[in-house]
Amino acid sequence: MRSVVAAAIGLASIAAATVASAEPPAGAAACSGCHPSAARGPSPVTRLAGRDRAEIIKAMQDFRSGARAGTVMDRIAKGFTDAEIQAIAAWYAAQR
Repeated sequence: MRSVVAAAIGLASIAAATVASAEPPAGAAACSGCHPSAARGPSPVTRLAGRDRAEIIKAMQDFRSGARAGTVMDRIAKGFTDAEIQAIAAWYAAQR
């Protein structure tokens, strides 16, 4: 039980530190190649900035597990750990 609590605190700390940083966390640069940063203009790819953190996490976990089909996201998501997904989602959710 202690290890679960310690892991949760660690993930929360990583997410909080990442949100406070103006610099994107490791791995976030991989997202900007396809996901638009600006809200204006049509795009077939979802904009991540300002999106709900839990939505990003769920989508990444679903792509990684194969529960959600993707053209490349299923392969990209497999390269991220849970901690990296948490940090990336927290950072993108904090962007406006």
